[in-house]
Amino acid sequence: MKFGIRKPSLKKRIAARTSVKRVIRHNLGLKAPRGLGVITSPKKALYNRAYHRSTKSCLGIVMIVIASSTVIGWGNKLLMRIL
Repeated sequence: MKFGIRKPSLKKRIAARTSVKRVIRHNLGLKAPRGLGVITSPKKALYNRAYHRSTKSCLGIVMIVIASSTVIGWGNKLLMRIL
């Protein structure tokens, strides 16, 4: 199990959203509601829950730093460019 900051991977991000399996499932309307992963795959759901609680995204940390910037105008412009 990993602890600390997660390293972002553009390749994995794109792969997760462009898989053939995902496209077929979404077109057929066979999506389970959020939070019901425990029913479909309990072992994976438990691992993911522990993983996401024990690590933080480095992009999330950057967003928090920018949002709490002392110069409000500069922080908001930069935040809007990133989003």
